[in-house]
Amino acid sequence: MIQKTLKTTTGKLSVKIPTELNEITLGQIMAMQQKPDLNDIEAISILSGIAVDELYNVKNIVDFQVFTETVLALSHQIKHLYNSEVIPKEVVFILHDAQEKQVQKSVKVSRDLSVEPAGAFMAARDIIAEEINNHIKQHGEEDWQERFNPSLSACCQVLAHYFFCRATGQKYNEYLAEEFCNEIKKMRVTEALPIAILQQDVNKLKENKKP
Repeated sequence: MIQKTLKTTTGKLSVKIPTELNEITLGQIMAMQQKPDLNDIEAISILSGIAVDELYNVKNIVDFQVFTETVLALSHQIKHLYNSEVIPKEVVFILHDAQEKQVQKSVKVSRDLSVEPAGAFMAARDIIAEEINNHIKQHGEEDWQERFNPSLSACCQVLAHYFFCRATGQKYNEYLAEEFCNEIKKMRVTEALPIAILQQDVNKLKENKKP
């Protein structure tokens, strides 16, 4: 983490953002990806949890320089995650029981999609098939297998369907699995993205492209 106290029009503001990818959640990266014209201050807002309006009151914009350099470095690192072969053996979720008490649940990561419920596999297949079709519409069909990278939103949805039963112990339910996206967003992006890419198994799904 990097932390700095900045002077504002009304006083001082302590700003702290991650410097390493393993300190960032999937939800934070998703929020950044969903803003096509993301500026530096908006990126700092997402990573620090401080509202943009508060950051706009910092007196000297030069004070943000140390943070913007970090944001740029992180943006370069995230690209390499799509090709990462480092898959965690297990992940940990912090859930709530019926009494709203926190419960820690460790879930082993399998490399075999076939062991998952049929509903989860079908949902993941449809999510990625739609992503592939959108990619082809925008960029053409030539060499799409080599150039295709699913959106982080799709990765989040795939993981929600993949982990829902394992983490909660409940029977598969498509709607509850979609809601589980809120828990997936809390995962470290260094864990979430490599698992999502593995589970999507584009080579299996490419034959299921919709016309």
